[in-house]
Order: sequence, then C-alpha cells, then structure tokens
Amino acid sequence: MNQVLVIPYPGRGHINPMLNLCHLLSSRLNQHNRTTIFTVVVTEEWLGFLNPDQEQDNIIRFVTIPNVIPSELNRGSNMVAFVTAVQTKMEGPFVEVLDDQIEFPVKLIIADGSMHWPFELANKRNIPVAAYWPMSASMFSVVHHVDLLESHHHLYVDVSGVISPFLFHP
Repeated sequence: MNQVLVIPYPGRGHINPMLNLCHLLSSRLNQHNRTTIFTVVVTEEWLGFLNPDQEQDNIIRFVTIPNVIPSELNRGSNMVAFVTAVQTKMEGPFVEVLDDQIEFPVKLIIADGSMHWPFELANKRNIPVAAYWPMSASMFSVVHHVDLLESHHHLYVDVSGVISPFLFHP
C-alpha cells in the first residue's frame, strides 16, 4: 500500500484543484491491483467546508490540523497575517500528523508550491516531494521573479525587505 500525503494551501482556488489532482492520479495509479491512498491535510475549518463523504472514497482520505491560521471567512481583512500564519504556524501541527496519524509509510508528499515549509520538511526526512501550482504558469513566473521585477523598477510597490512566502529561501 502506497501513501501520498497532500498539503494544499488553505484557500479557495487551491484546495479544489489539489483534490481534482488526487482524483486524477488515483484513477491512474489504482489499477492492476495497486493501491495508493491520498491523505489530504487540511485545517478543521476547511474539513467542515469540504464535508467529504469518507464512506464513499477510501482512496482519498482527510486528516486535520487545528485551526492555527485565521479563518477563511475573514482572512481577507488581514492577508499579510494570513499568509504569515500559513508559513509559520502550520508546520508544527503537520509534523504531528506525519508522526502520529499516518497509517502507512509516506512515499511522496505533494504540496502547494506557494508554501516553502513542506518542501524543507520533506527534504529533511528524505521523502520525495512534488510541487503543485494551481495557478497559471505566468503567475508562477511573476512570483518566482519578483526580485528581478523589483530590481528593474517594474513593480509599483516597495517589496524590499519583504520575504515572499512563495519563494524558497536559503
């Protein structure tokens, strides 16, 4: 039995595409008597929004971490605090899930490319990791090269000193 741990960014436009990816992968991987379980890690609040039918789908499972980030219902009121919480508060509870709640050995982690900590954690534990980016390639290029945009004065906002949550840092 193979286990893939899936970590979507906790926001609209990120979770549903990641779930669609899981369904597509499971339809291809679970042929010829092979079984791969996809375990999706979401906050307790997001599990309530999704309301999955666990009886219907044994291949895609959900585990929760506590609501350590601002609520989805009002996250737009302080987006910087939300993004900062995603980057700094989710890793600890995720590690607890990885250590205590996972039934089978994790063969792969699929993480939303807008978070850096899942990649660092997977590398520390020697677990293969894949990035999933649910937005357009042009958006990825803009986010990935924001430092070049700034240095060439193509941005109309000052981002100096701001660490982008979407970029890997040494």
